[in-house]
Amino acid sequence: METLVLASHSPRRMELLTLAGIPFETASPDVDESCSLLPSEAVAVLSARKALAVSAHYPSRFVLAADTLVAVDGVPLGKPADEDDACRMLRLLSGRTHQVYTGVSVLSPSGSVLSGTDCTDVTFCTLTEEEIVAYVQSGEPMDKAGAYALQGRAALWIEKLNGSHTCVIGLPMVLVRKMLLDCGYPLPATGLKS
Repeated sequence: METLVLASHSPRRMELLTLAGIPFETASPDVDESCSLLPSEAVAVLSARKALAVSAHYPSRFVLAADTLVAVDGVPLGKPADEDDACRMLRLLSGRTHQVYTGVSVLSPSGSVLSGTDCTDVTFCTLTEEEIVAYVQSGEPMDKAGAYALQGRAALWIEKLNGSHTCVIGLPMVLVRKMLLDCGYPLPATGLKS
């Protein structure tokens, strides 16, 4: 079975691929993550940048990359710059529905790139200032888009999800499956090859 190259060191993305039985190794993409497009478009562009950057070091390999943005009222919330920024983001999300966009790109050994985007609506309950401050002081939100992790303490605040929970975690697995098959990668769970 061919080993996929995951253009990320995200423990969450690695766990999802491991659970799916997809063999992989990781590589860190060195890319400019600034993008002025709408969040739904930016994540696809950024994931493609990551895939192309990593593929330069892994010619003739399948490369999988992803990028996740949280958006409220169409305004993107990336990773917080500091604790004050994390508190600001969580106050914006409190008691509201926001969107989580994850872009996925797969680069095939032939050099073709497929990119796609998934979106999940997430509704938070109303948070107290004490909850926000305690959560931020825990350190958990500091490297997360939108300053929270679905699979962490913030799970206590999520009233409703409309869409894929793996999109919120950072790797929408149904989209990943489709794109890998479309690129000709043989998935171990299905034995299918497009």
